[in-house]
Amino acid sequence: MQEQRLSVVLVRLFLPANLGSAARAAKNFGVADLRLVEPSAPADEEAHRLASGAGDVLDALRRYGTLQDAVADFGAVVATSSLRGRGPHRPLTLSQLPDFLAEHGGSGVAFVFGAERSGLTEEEMSHASVSLRLPTEARFPTMNVSHAVAVALAAARLVEAGPAGEEEEARAPAAQIEGMIGHWDRALDAIGFYDTGHRDRTLRDFRRLIAGRPLSERDVALLRGVANRVLVSLKRKDLNRLD
Repeated sequence: MQEQRLSVVLVRLFLPANLGSAARAAKNFGVADLRLVEPSAPADEEAHRLASGAGDVLDALRRYGTLQDAVADFGAVVATSSLRGRGPHRPLTLSQLPDFLAEHGGSGVAFVFGAERSGLTEEEMSHASVSLRLPTEARFPTMNVSHAVAVALAAARLVEAGPAGEEEEARAPAAQIEGMIGHWDRALDAIGFYDTGHRDRTLRDFRRLIAGRPLSERDVALLRGVANRVLVSLKRKDLNRLD
């Protein structure tokens, strides 16, 4: 079995009972890293009651102000969603999940689950590498969040080590990728790319395009270098005009 670093990230979870049940599901499948994106339910008496033996996972959970912060140290981010909305997302079926984890598990993978009432927003989905679709009945597609956690992590357990080969270059964590996207945002703004409007939507689409690709730290450095060259070139042109 390939060594993996997995985390469950719950975004704006509302019910303490669901928090406890999700913690129990995580521990069932060997995942001890539980993260919450605020505002989220308290780990109260009800949460501990539903955790039923996974109180240690609740006690060790970490809370973050944004999803971006919660997944910053992971090389891959797997979001779960019904795919409502207009934004395109790189889809991943449950049967494809083991192969995805076999490829990217060494760099750390965060499984992200949305709030009970609303799921994940388009902005939150744009931070994901892939969007995982669970094969639920079309007439009744939504699952309890703790059940979704259990299904996704059960599939993750199916990962088997592939044949030995050359060591792959380490994949860049999400924080580095987000920093590079910010660099490109400044470059695109400087060349007037956003003059037609829809900056937020365009940036989300750009983030999806980048986040869906396995990027090494060298890849990220190269992309940042291109964006930086654009900004430097524009600055030089401005200085030449002043001369």
